[in-house]
Amino acid sequence: MEMKLELIMLPVSDVDRAKDFYLAAGFRLDVDNAVGENWRAVHLTPPGSEGSIMFGKGITTAPPGSAQGLYLIVPDIEQARSYLVERGVEVSEVFHDSAGVFVHGHDDKGDFTYPAGDSAKQAGPHPDRAAYGSYATFTDPDGNGWVLQEVKTRAPGRSW
Repeated sequence: MEMKLELIMLPVSDVDRAKDFYLAAGFRLDVDNAVGENWRAVHLTPPGSEGSIMFGKGITTAPPGSAQGLYLIVPDIEQARSYLVERGVEVSEVFHDSAGVFVHGHDDKGDFTYPAGDSAKQAGPHPDRAAYGSYATFTDPDGNGWVLQEVKTRAPGRSW
């Protein structure tokens, strides 16, 4: 039995603004369909991904910007950050978590919080470039929160 997570719904306030943002970020447009004035679905896929995002009008009741902790796994954190920055996306500096795995929550403004305290967040990639150890973050125009995570070698039991 296979089950693959393929689609994440993003709540947005302005469909065209969100579409422009994700296209500028390099996502591929798969679908942009409207049925009347009250329903529209825009489906995009990140570069190299099998999973996609969808947003639109009349497709979710979640508040705009409430999707948080959306991970994009990348083989080179600095290259991925540069890729997005060159396309106009505001991306945090690369960082690592000195306390171990980056476990986070979000405050009421969508900013990341750290159970181990802000001192656990250290500038730059993980010193050993350990798999799952280096991060950068960004948000879309509504505040939906994304995490870039560098993974060069998958954990046992996980495959590409």
